[in-house]
Amino acid sequence: MKIGILASNPNLYSHQRLIEAAESRGHEINFINIRNCYMNISANNPIVHYTGGEDLAGYDAIIPRIRPSLTFYGTAVTRQFEMMGVYCLNESVAISRSRDKLRTLQLLSRKGVPMPTTGFANSPEDTKDLIKIAGGAPVVIKLLEGTQGMGVVLAPTQKAAESVINAFKSLKANILVQEFIKEANGKDLRCFVVGDRIIASMQRTAAEGEFRANVHLGGSVDKVRITPTERKVAVKAAKILGLRCAGVDIVRSASGPKILEVNSSPGLQGIEQATGKDVAGMIIEYLEKNARPNKVKTTGKG
Repeated sequence: MKIGILASNPNLYSHQRLIEAAESRGHEINFINIRNCYMNISANNPIVHYTGGEDLAGYDAIIPRIRPSLTFYGTAVTRQFEMMGVYCLNESVAISRSRDKLRTLQLLSRKGVPMPTTGFANSPEDTKDLIKIAGGAPVVIKLLEGTQGMGVVLAPTQKAAESVINAFKSLKANILVQEFIKEANGKDLRCFVVGDRIIASMQRTAAEGEFRANVHLGGSVDKVRITPTERKVAVKAAKILGLRCAGVDIVRSASGPKILEVNSSPGLQGIEQATGKDVAGMIIEYLEKNARPNKVKTTGKG
């Protein structure tokens, strides 16, 4: 197969591992820098060009790994490949859904997927009611555009919550106010979904003095055995968003597992180190079994 990794940093561990895994299985794989792509938007002949005029035709599969700041352009390029009939591991519509935290929660809630109680509002006048919806302080306040734990604040008291919410709103920022799951003790689960199954899972533990368990913020990772319920919830969440490859973050609460986030470009380093599994190889194996010309759910729509 001829595979392309659509991303912006060729040196990331995840991208190097995918290249290594594909080449070891006899495939041609190229790194395609999103910033160097441009498109010919013409009737019946969609094309993606690359810096220097190269026509990016002939690919069997594209692995989009789009950083949040490039979501708009990256999904546009992904959509163009879809219109060319190229199989994309995650399609543009699914990536767009996952990048909008509010939309993600709305879609999951509609299907009855458990998650922390969450409030969303626009007017500062609704601040107190918003905190009340989330069960009262302490609450977690999240920027809709945040990623890797950035733009996430724990407000321990009512006064602190009101101050943080109003400060964000004065900046015209869109925020979510979410129930704080105290019993999780700074831990969460990352379930790595490929297709309709979880291929690996790990537990992330926040660094001392931190409540966010993200590895980028100093959190540690360990192999973990997840329950059948956690497995079912994670696979269901990825399926609802239309993601074939996803990192589903779950927190263990007193009332059962709750979805925190669904990531469409999950990193490979932590999960491979924690589990010892060849996650990159399993992704390539999935493409071998499923990538076919014009096997596109959305055909570039939306």
